[in-house]
Amino acid sequence: MTHDDDASADVQFGSGRPFSLGVEEELFVVDPVTGHQANSAAAVLERVGEVQGSIAQELHACQLELITDVHRTVGEAIAALRSMRRSVAEIGAGLLGSGTHPSAVEGDAEITDKQRYERIRFLLGDAILTPVGGLHVHVGMPDTQTAIGAFNALREHLPLLQALAANSPFRHGRDTGLASAREISISGWPRSGVPRALRDFDDFCELSLLLATAADVADYTWFWWKLRPHPRLGTVEVRALDAQCSLDDAGAIIALTHCLARDAAEHPVTAGTPPELIEEGMFRAARFGVHASLPGPDGQLRPVGELLVDAIRIATRHAAELGCEAELETLPGLLLREGGAGRQRRMYELAGMDALLRDLTALTIDRA
Repeated sequence: MTHDDDASADVQFGSGRPFSLGVEEELFVVDPVTGHQANSAAAVLERVGEVQGSIAQELHACQLELITDVHRTVGEAIAALRSMRRSVAEIGAGLLGSGTHPSAVEGDAEITDKQRYERIRFLLGDAILTPVGGLHVHVGMPDTQTAIGAFNALREHLPLLQALAANSPFRHGRDTGLASAREISISGWPRSGVPRALRDFDDFCELSLLLATAADVADYTWFWWKLRPHPRLGTVEVRALDAQCSLDDAGAIIALTHCLARDAAEHPVTAGTPPELIEEGMFRAARFGVHASLPGPDGQLRPVGELLVDAIRIATRHAAELGCEAELETLPGLLLREGGAGRQRRMYELAGMDALLRDLTALTIDRA
């Protein structure tokens, strides 16, 4: 396999509106009544019509990726996702937004027949048996220097964002004791953690080439880091979030991410917190979700609630510019509801797994 230095060959930073927004969500295709996982993504794509954005197949045949166009505000992006979800529902398919499918058995998910995905299957083996659903947020950056500075600064916020987005307590039909089983599932993948801080864009290019060569993959798009510069799109991409069934929750989390990225561009970081501390924070976020206490750069633990107050204070500086005041105002409510993981557990305790699957399916297509 050959390795091209794609990181420096196709650089789109500054090619569009600075701090524009794009969102991708990986959703499970399910029976629209029962919510059980279905390997029918290809059939859905054959039938769904033209949409505002695009819908693509994923690694597993039971998932679809909904991809927005480039937008100015979170509200615009959420409207596009809502429209795409409804387009899928209108042809009779169901969708379920969660970091893992709560009841599907390991090995039930088929691999999509595509060269890239067959390569991933070869390289990762059984590590890919459990599909995971993520929410990815792209924020446009005006130049390479700003992108790397923002990347370094955003590393600090990843545990908080992951805790707020934790939405996968169930896996293979049982409560895992985790708020995000997705995080633990994907930790078995190579190049899936939080990379070190970068000196500059050349450092990113050199690291990408070195790592792609060592991994025998084509380029940085085979790095499943929780945060990465994306030169081809001209963005910094946050990948640490569970997919959400509620678009209201998704909007709140995306708004906070958007504002923190905007602030990170104004307050770049060069050295950054050691990756070992951030990884500890990521595990604690996955384990306890909104109930977590997370380590800061000094290693001291602080509750998610305190960290969220600080993050909202930062985000508020940019909310008017980015047009997301309304979405930010709902974040305290998300915390009080214990996030997506709390919602899933409450429904399961009330009525069991079948009711949970029906609830998640209905909420994902706005019928709850």
